[in-house]
Amino acid sequence: MAEKKEHKIVQASTGKNVTGKVQAASAAAAGGGNATGLRVGAVVLWVFALAFEVLAIALILEKLLILPKIEPLYKGIGALVLDMACVIIGAQFWKKANHIDPASQKNALKFWLWNNMGVIVAAVAFVPFIVLLLTNKDADKKTKAVGTVVAAIFLAISGLASYDWNPISQEAVAAATAGQVVYWTEHGKKFHTHEDCQALNQTETLITGSAQEAMDAGKGTICKFCEKRDSAALEAAQASIDAQAVNQ
Repeated sequence: MAEKKEHKIVQASTGKNVTGKVQAASAAAAGGGNATGLRVGAVVLWVFALAFEVLAIALILEKLLILPKIEPLYKGIGALVLDMACVIIGAQFWKKANHIDPASQKNALKFWLWNNMGVIVAAVAFVPFIVLLLTNKDADKKTKAVGTVVAAIFLAISGLASYDWNPISQEAVAAATAGQVVYWTEHGKKFHTHEDCQALNQTETLITGSAQEAMDAGKGTICKFCEKRDSAALEAAQASIDAQAVNQ
């Protein structure tokens, strides 16, 4: 069995070295709000984004003839600007909703999808436009070149703005509500509930504080090793309680 790594532990709130005398800190629950309303708002905006994508295709390929004095290419780009705005604003609503009512890490696929929905919508809002424009035989070279480059730039901007760089999990909110003391590293993406976690064996310095402080530092998800260890401990405790109940 590997020898336990000795860490230098720094208190998040004070920056002081607290190695050997870590105490649990109280923590507030994640911010309140109406997650359902925010998600509905996000979906509505994303529907508008797709509508603007269709409008952009119709305008740039001259399937819809409005504002005849404006070149079709520019009309299409204008619709793409509105498309991008709806994608980005909708993503901000969705991310805020996820921080109020996050998904659980136990279902890895759902957790990934839930936290990357904005990026997925960004792709849907621009990739079909690019494909249709490039494969259209009637569009001239200038329209194809400029339209494709603009759409690709808007796609990149929308994707980066929609990505949740600090996702939060149900487990993180539960730990914060319980006031649990946790550990994390300066450059890591997750927090740990055990100082002796195997993922920390190569780390010299740990930061400790409440789960809420970890979330505020961008560590909104729990380490898989710690999560598995905590689940096993909880199951063992429940089994012990059940056994005692049977014996009584």
